[in-house]
Amino acid sequence: MESIVVLLEEISSNSPVVTALVMSSIAMTLTTLGGLGAVLLKNKFTPENFAKMLDLGLGFSSGVMLVASFTSLLIPSIDSFGIAPTLLGFILGALTIHIVNNLIPHEHFVRGYEGPPSGLRKLKAAWLVAFAIIIHNFPEGISIGAASAYSTLNGITIGLAIGIQDIPEGLAVSLPVYASTGRLGWALFLAWLSGLSEVVMAVPAAYLSAISLPLLPYAMGFGAGAMVYVVSHEAIPETHRSGHEDLATLSFFLGFITMLLLDSILG
Repeated sequence: MESIVVLLEEISSNSPVVTALVMSSIAMTLTTLGGLGAVLLKNKFTPENFAKMLDLGLGFSSGVMLVASFTSLLIPSIDSFGIAPTLLGFILGALTIHIVNNLIPHEHFVRGYEGPPSGLRKLKAAWLVAFAIIIHNFPEGISIGAASAYSTLNGITIGLAIGIQDIPEGLAVSLPVYASTGRLGWALFLAWLSGLSEVVMAVPAAYLSAISLPLLPYAMGFGAGAMVYVVSHEAIPETHRSGHEDLATLSFFLGFITMLLLDSILG
């Protein structure tokens, strides 16, 4: 693990923007690779199996994001810049995701359509799913960017953690599309789009935070607030609607422990 970190540090050259680009690109790649799992699992696909797999993936992601919000974003930001700008950024991050969540039509796998009624008539199901992917993942990109601006090691830590939890997410995105349509290209495109949304947000977040140091605590708080909102409002409730609460909770703790171990080993 240390050799991997050293290699990533050399590639990043202590540049926040390069670190954010490298780590978000790794996350995007792992998301797409996770999507390839749809080929192996297509014949085993049933609504029940998919619901279970989705709950496990969301639970794991929730554990990773919750720990990352504190160990890689909130605590370092408070220690370096104080509570006020960090807390304001945290509130703005949660509020922004709340507004986006209500304004942009999207579809949950369990709850179904969510958004303005007019959007349901105008948007195809595939794009509703794409919107949901972007909504759920761009906070992770902001977090990678803000962490990279704080330090190369922080960016690598949170990037690796998010990349690991993106593998089951890519599968959860691609499997139902491939199973129902047989179009592997379209399924992988959606998985890739999920990862791309992180790159699109990570690089600007790192750049803006790096060129203006006073923005950094707001960016770090923003990323944490956005992720905590997604965990609380989207991910965990979604995992407790299909009768897989125990498995989802176990997966949550596995994600929680994974991020703690990564942070301990790399930090």
